[in-house]
Amino acid sequence: MRVIRVETSSATILLTEAPEPKVKDRQTGEVAKDAVSGETLMKVGVVYIDEGESSLISVAVPESGVTEGLVVGAPVSLPGLIARPWESVFNGQARHGISYRAAAVAPGAFPAGRES
Repeated sequence: MRVIRVETSSATILLTEAPEPKVKDRQTGEVAKDAVSGETLMKVGVVYIDEGESSLISVAVPESGVTEGLVVGAPVSLPGLIARPWESVFNGQARHGISYRAAAVAPGAFPAGRES
């Protein structure tokens, strides 16, 4: 499926959930790994605010991309943020959505001219 780069330069991104391992299979507890590197994937929750609209999203980040100093409620940066549409059939029902992935998550700043 298509990968869409997400422009973040004008957005405010606030951390809403601290990084934790991304679970691939809820029944077995299997942790998700990067298909190429085999590295553990972490998930972080953020609120993405841009042009007066906000969305709560979960972003997958390689474990090595999680930097120190992250504080829930504080701004973060998500370099290399991409969105990938997905669809699947589960228990006979079609499901679809958008998954997000970034190269890293690091403490950020509010865009110029914006304050909390």
